Amino acid sequence: MGELKGGEVSVAEKERPVAFLDLKAQFAPIRDEMLSAVVRVLESQQFIMGSEVAALEIEIAEFVRCKFAVSCASGSDALLLALMAYGVGPGDEVVTTPFTFVATAGSIARLGARPVFVDIDPATYNLDPGKLESAITSRTRAVIPVHLFGLSAEMSAIQEISNRHKLPVIEDAAQAIGAEYKGKQVGSLGSVGCFSFFPSKNLGGAGDGGMMVTDDPELADRLRILRLHGSRKKYHYDLLGMNSRLDALQAAILRVKLRHLPAWTAARQRNAERYRILFSEYGLMDSIAQPSVPASCTHVYNQLVIRVGHRDELKATLQKEGIPTEIYYPSPLHLQPAFAYLSYHEGDFPRAESASEEVLALPIYPEFTEEHQRLVVEAIANFFSPRK
Repeated sequence: MGELKGGEVSVAEKERPVAFLDLKAQFAPIRDEMLSAVVRVLESQQFIMGSEVAALEIEIAEFVRCKFAVSCASGSDALLLALMAYGVGPGDEVVTTPFTFVATAGSIARLGARPVFVDIDPATYNLDPGKLESAITSRTRAVIPVHLFGLSAEMSAIQEISNRHKLPVIEDAAQAIGAEYKGKQVGSLGSVGCFSFFPSKNLGGAGDGGMMVTDDPELADRLRILRLHGSRKKYHYDLLGMNSRLDALQAAILRVKLRHLPAWTAARQRNAERYRILFSEYGLMDSIAQPSVPASCTHVYNQLVIRVGHRDELKATLQKEGIPTEIYYPSPLHLQPAFAYLSYHEGDFPRAESASEEVLALPIYPEFTEEHQRLVVEAIANFFSPRK
């Protein structure tokens, strides 16, 4: 990619639609690698577990710098299996954030346990560790911090509090593979880390997929059993588990993509830095709040999220200009009908509620061009110009 020059955008680029995520652009340069991997599996006719899955588990463990990786069918299942491995069930409580995808709290509720929410840090959107300890009770069985948008939660403080209360920390790292906190990979910081391979993730498959990583051999063994109906030996069941296996086709595809992940992450980080340059160039520093990245963290930008007033109006204006955006998330979980039984109310978590009203995600995928970035920022600047 070339350098930005003088604010010019080519006619061709103006006429080409802006995409929020373009997986075809990712696929094109690795097409032959991907097809070779798929054909390899088809020729083997081994689709469930097997050597491809075992190889991916080894490669993910090495990437995350954990001793063990256990695959499963989705990121949601990874969270569910991790909780099952710790015996979480009816009457228990698990502390987490209300500003996240539904699967985080849904995995807790599906086991009959109660999600207990604490508010977020308004700068990072992650769970505020300063509010964690007051949410812990005698019924608390685990803590689930979320590394939202690709940025690690403040794990030192979360881990210190959790250790003091003898609680496992289950990292929801679904959006953050490759992100680091104090030089360590997310997923390797707590008791167990959970990843998603949904196609839109930085490491995405051709469908659903998930992974759990840990340094605990006993926990890894329990996770392996639980994902296979609770069976270690065919037709013998030590536990009541579930069917949550990663298939060989997904594993083969993910093995190809994992080799490219560092380069894709670097491209996302370059695009994020370019946004910062453009926001400054177009005089937007006082109109929007940009992603906050503490010095202890590296951000992998599964989403590039800004915070703005008049968010819904800006989104609609950008849509008319042919610029797609997304809102992660338009309502915090404590205000969702599915969690009404928890008896939370509006105003209980004001930071999460405020974020839901103001956040807006811009295109950030690795192949997103400089010229299209300028189109996005120029359109935002035009929106705010009359308001200054």
